[in-house]
Amino acid sequence: MKKTVFLISLVMSVVFMSACSNSNEKEQYVLYAGHSLAADHPFELAMQQLKQRVEERTDGRVIIETFPLSQLGAERELIEGLMLGSVDVVVSTSGPVMNFVSDFAVLDLPFLFNDREAAVNILEGEIGDELFEQLREIGIVGLSWGENGFRHVTNSVRPIETPADLKGLSLRVQENKVFISAFDKLGVKPSPMAWTEALTALQSGVVDGQENPILVIDSYKLYDANQKYMTLTGHAYSSALFMLSEHAYDRLPEDLRQIVVEEGEKIGAYERQLVIDLEKKALEGLEEQGMQVVKDVETSAFRKKIMSVYESSKNQQLLQRILNEQ
Repeated sequence: MKKTVFLISLVMSVVFMSACSNSNEKEQYVLYAGHSLAADHPFELAMQQLKQRVEERTDGRVIIETFPLSQLGAERELIEGLMLGSVDVVVSTSGPVMNFVSDFAVLDLPFLFNDREAAVNILEGEIGDELFEQLREIGIVGLSWGENGFRHVTNSVRPIETPADLKGLSLRVQENKVFISAFDKLGVKPSPMAWTEALTALQSGVVDGQENPILVIDSYKLYDANQKYMTLTGHAYSSALFMLSEHAYDRLPEDLRQIVVEEGEKIGAYERQLVIDLEKKALEGLEEQGMQVVKDVETSAFRKKIMSVYESSKNQQLLQRILNEQ
C-alpha cells in the first residue's frame, strides 16, 4: 500500500512537471522527503516548515512531498535511498548512519554529552562539519543537526532505579553495534530491530521494553503496549540529521539549490526547539496515562557499567575531542 501511494504520487508529479514544461512555464521540481516517525512528531512538523519555506522562496518551483511513518522505508532504508537517489530529503536519527560512515558510531556512546547545550555546540562546530564532509563521500549532503531528545528506558516488568534492575530484561534497541554492546554490559538481552517491528514485539510481549526519547514514547502511546514503567536514564542524546541526496542536489538549478540548502541549514535549530517545547507536556501526559516514571537516577552507576564500550570505540581520537570540548 505504501509503495502504491508513493508510485501514484510520483506519476502525478511527473505529469505535472511535463505540463509545466509544455506551457512555457519554468520547470518544477518535486522532492520526496521521508522519516520514520509519526505525523505529529517534530520531524514532520519541521519537514512541513521546510516545505513551506522552500515553496514560498522558490515561487512553487520546488515542491516537497513529505512521507512520515516509514512510508518510504525505515531509517536505514531511507539513508540507502538518499545514496541511490530514490529519496531526496530525509531526517533520521544518527544511529543508523554509522552503518555507512563509521565515525557516527561515536555519537551513540552512552552518556557521551553532559547536556543538550554541550551536544549542540559540538555538533554545530568543527566536529559536526567534519562528519558532514564524510557524508558527501557517500553521496549525501548534510544540511543541519536536529534531535530526537535524550533516550530513556521503558519496560513492562518493574521500575528501573539501578543497573541491577535491568538484569535479564529483553529490550528492543536500535540496529547498531554501540547500543547492542552497551545494553549487553548492563545485563540486558538486547533485541535489535527496526522501529516498524518494535511496536508489535512490545504489544505481543516478545520483548519486555525499549529505549527511546519521551516524544516517541508518547507519540506511539507505549503505555498501551505494556510499557508500565519509564526511567529517565537520559543514556544517549539522540542526535538527528536533515540530509539531502546528492542526486537531488545536482538535479536542481543553482538558484533553487541554494534556497533548498539555505533553508535546510536553518531547519535543524527550528526542530530542536520544537522538541524542547513539547517534551514537558508529553511527560505530563504519560504520567496521566498511568505510566510510572522514575525521575531521580544516579547515572554514574550506569556509566561505570558501560565504560568498556568507550574503550572499544574505533575512533578514540574523535571520542577524546568530544569529551575534552565539554
